Amino acid sequence: MALVRMRNAKGKNATEMAKKIKRGNALRQASAWRTYRACIISLLVVLSVCGAAAWFYMFSVESDITETLVKQSELVSSQPRVFTVQCSEDYENYKRYPRCTPQSCGRAVTDSVVTKDEAQVLRRLAERGLALAGSEGGASILDLHSGALSMGKQFVNIYRYFGDVIKDVFTEQDFQLYRAVRGRIQEVIAETFGLDPALMYLTKPTFFSRINSTAAKTQHDEYWHPHIDKVTYGSFDYTSLLYLSDYGSDFGGGRFIFMDQTGNRTVEPRTGRVSFFSSGSENLHRVEQVMWGTRYAITVSFTCDPEHAISDPALP
Repeated sequence: MALVRMRNAKGKNATEMAKKIKRGNALRQASAWRTYRACIISLLVVLSVCGAAAWFYMFSVESDITETLVKQSELVSSQPRVFTVQCSEDYENYKRYPRCTPQSCGRAVTDSVVTKDEAQVLRRLAERGLALAGSEGGASILDLHSGALSMGKQFVNIYRYFGDVIKDVFTEQDFQLYRAVRGRIQEVIAETFGLDPALMYLTKPTFFSRINSTAAKTQHDEYWHPHIDKVTYGSFDYTSLLYLSDYGSDFGGGRFIFMDQTGNRTVEPRTGRVSFFSSGSENLHRVEQVMWGTRYAITVSFTCDPEHAISDPALP
């Protein structure tokens, strides 16, 4: 009888143990599910916040633009698309040059002055030159006229610093194309604003720019501040930009924005597109910060004052 009672006790203990194990497994499964569910909920919250932040950013960026003058997807062929604005009084503070100093002011865009193939050749020229150094921040320049090249937090003269190596980086054909494109841009500006192209002179700074989303390291990297070219440089009378990359596919952000009293108006970059304008305060402007990718362009500047003229670049 004692043996039977012992076996019954053992059986009861085994049964209780099994129940406890089963209950423990159930509790652990429930705890694991609660933990998993909490992780899922946290992830959904994070995604919702990130999505809302992204939506808010896109909305705030887009809401900053009152009007898009020319979209990237548009092709402005034949004649430039011209937007007339009233001239500022800036030009009264400088010597006036007949048939050159702005009498009518505005901004214009054309896609018919430079071909896409030519723009791609010029972009490769810029890539090779900027690959020699480049800024630590998000904005680098290459000036073929003065030789200025961003290097870290400073600038070097590309011709003196690299010497004969430059002849392995650039070709005479590169410089011939650069000069030809500069001449065509000068002609379309003169024709649009009714000027004598022979009385317009290339001026400094005229340069390639490469902009990406890297954080600024010096004030030279802070390209996005509003400014007026005539006030900043003095010699500028007409400013032009030749875009060497495409907004929306090569980079995000980076649009050129005219800051008018009635709102902000933008031109979306397109490879081979030339945007040009009179350089006074009637064309206060800025560039959006580039959010991703890389934006390439050439700034080509003109003056009416022959004392501020610079020559076309040539291989040393």
